[in-house]
Amino acid sequence: MKGLSGALLRFRIMAWITGVLLAVMCVFGLPAKYVFGITDGGLIGALYSIGWIAHGWLYLLYVAAGLDICFRMRFSVLRTLAVLLAGTIPFASFFADHYVAKSVHAREAEQAALAS
Repeated sequence: MKGLSGALLRFRIMAWITGVLLAVMCVFGLPAKYVFGITDGGLIGALYSIGWIAHGWLYLLYVAAGLDICFRMRFSVLRTLAVLLAGTIPFASFFADHYVAKSVHAREAEQAALAS
């Protein structure tokens, strides 16, 4: 399939960026706010707010890249929703990345076998 490797690369980059930022915000940001209460103002509060805003905007790019790869792979609606929602669950985008990459590589191997 034409453009599949580029779509996979874009998805993988966005999955990792979104996943790392979400993991950092959940592992460090949420305890800082709800356990220690140190995000109420100042530099840490600004970083906390900027982190969540950045995750929101980057998640939109993740959705665009996810829709692109899911449409190219012709995933079912349920699989597409699972891939897209993985960007909202801490560490789940890494599993979605692995699943999508495995599916793309299997499809490419299948097409290479058919071509030869």
